[in-house]
Amino acid sequence: MEGTVLCTANHAPLTPISFLERSALVYPDRPAIVSSGLGSASAPVKSWRETRRRCLRLAAALAALGVAAHDVVAVFAQNVPAMCELHFGIPMAGAVICALNSRLDATMASVLLQHSEAKVIFVDYALLDVAKKALSLVSKTGAKPPLVVLIKELLNESSPPDDGSQAFHHYEYEALISKDGSPDFRIRWPADENEPLALNYTSGTTSRPKGVVYTHRGAYLNSIATVIMNEMAVGTPPVYLWTVPMFHCNGWCLVWGVAATGGTNVCLRKVTAAAVFDGIARHRVTHMGGAPTVLSMIVNATAEERRPLPLPSRRERPVIVKAGGAPPPPQVLLRMEALGFLVIHGYGMTETYGPATFCAWKPEWDALPPEQRASLRARQGLHHLGLEVDVKDPVTMRSVPADGRTMGEIMLRGNTVTSGYYKDAAATAEALAGGWLRSGDLAVRHRDGYVKIMDRSKDIIISGGENISTIEVEAALFAHPAVAEAAVVARPDEYWGETPCAFVTLRDGTDAVGEEDVIAFCRARLPRYMVPRTVVFVPELPKTATGKVQKVLLRNQAKAMGSKSKLQRGGPEQTTSKL
Repeated sequence: MEGTVLCTANHAPLTPISFLERSALVYPDRPAIVSSGLGSASAPVKSWRETRRRCLRLAAALAALGVAAHDVVAVFAQNVPAMCELHFGIPMAGAVICALNSRLDATMASVLLQHSEAKVIFVDYALLDVAKKALSLVSKTGAKPPLVVLIKELLNESSPPDDGSQAFHHYEYEALISKDGSPDFRIRWPADENEPLALNYTSGTTSRPKGVVYTHRGAYLNSIATVIMNEMAVGTPPVYLWTVPMFHCNGWCLVWGVAATGGTNVCLRKVTAAAVFDGIARHRVTHMGGAPTVLSMIVNATAEERRPLPLPSRRERPVIVKAGGAPPPPQVLLRMEALGFLVIHGYGMTETYGPATFCAWKPEWDALPPEQRASLRARQGLHHLGLEVDVKDPVTMRSVPADGRTMGEIMLRGNTVTSGYYKDAAATAEALAGGWLRSGDLAVRHRDGYVKIMDRSKDIIISGGENISTIEVEAALFAHPAVAEAAVVARPDEYWGETPCAFVTLRDGTDAVGEEDVIAFCRARLPRYMVPRTVVFVPELPKTATGKVQKVLLRNQAKAMGSKSKLQRGGPEQTTSKL
């Protein structure tokens, strides 16, 4: 309108770096970063004032190493305190943080280092062997390997092993900060909020990983949206237990989000049921997160592993758990609630900075029976404040009716959708075609607008012309009292085309459960065409570092079994295997 202007007085680039600046000013003596873990040496607690000072020194040291604006700086580490600092120190130097999957093998790590053109890589002591092999592979290609900075934090053992790096040229993290970094470093603020902040590679379980680019603006907005989604109150700062890998979507943007609230990061190098319960009890944890496999780990914890959950000070509420990665079975949600956890279920992708939707709870649902509450909580729900979500026909791009039955593809658009894939304009154009980000996930929308995922498009089983949601079959399997984990994939069938094949892990002490029990249990709860025709008992399911079941491996295994014979297609022919 006439008389208005856009100037520095009313416009500044959004960036999550500002969260650290504010918390160091408002909460200077509040604990920012602590270490947790069974048997690990106790690292000193760092306040927000000290964390800011260390991040400034880190940024200054990177600048002294020649890191310039928009250079990529890689991090290959587990959930150690340095990971929190690097999420601020690297962008404060004007660079782009590329947090690599801590479970990468040397070959894939070398591929991503070359693709990202990282100038520096920070390597966790525990991952040194893999990093050394990866850097050697980079050198053999003729490319220049990045400078190496070792993070020599103690492992879970009483003392670190010999690093074997006498002939391995590197810098050391603490020495770099203390000797080469200045606390008077002038932060390199982004001139444009759409400048790149982070480069995150997709899991690559079905194809070569893609480099997803995050901007300062998108990360700022998603951090705030995630804080609200997780019910993190600023007045009562959260204590966040890091069971979500910080490399995964930058910890679902909560590495920055916890700083926005002046909360405390409780770093956990190795996630086990005992370590989770111990961390909650010792540090009075208020929030945590994880894939359904983390929830299963908690509900299946032994009596020796469990500890009473202390109620957070000044408020009578359970530990809040943000679940994502795959729809959690309602039975698991019920058992989490009984243990004293409140699960907030959501949905997202690497391309949406992590969380994009959540099952916003309505007070009127509190009076419903437990099973119905759990079923409602298992839905993916509604979009958060940073974007919008729809369920569309992928061909016509029309929204499907909100009838809870008609399936379509989840599509998203808004301020927290990636700006694109690094060095892959074709993939960017394909993913954002039509003005929406195409997820590849099939879902329905209920009358209240809430979205529920039915399956990944590649996971849907088509049996005799019927579409079978593997998620629905898995939910039935999880209801069996002896089942700890389950995953369902398609097995070829010469008559039906495909039939459900269930891979099941049993709880301790339930080895006597057999195939007839599992099939009969499912038959009482599912339409006959959805009942698994094959059950494979396995000691554990293959998973990615973020806890997602690698169904591509299970599909390959089911495919290798071949088609069932005509004799097997009758009644009790639904035989099972035990591996």
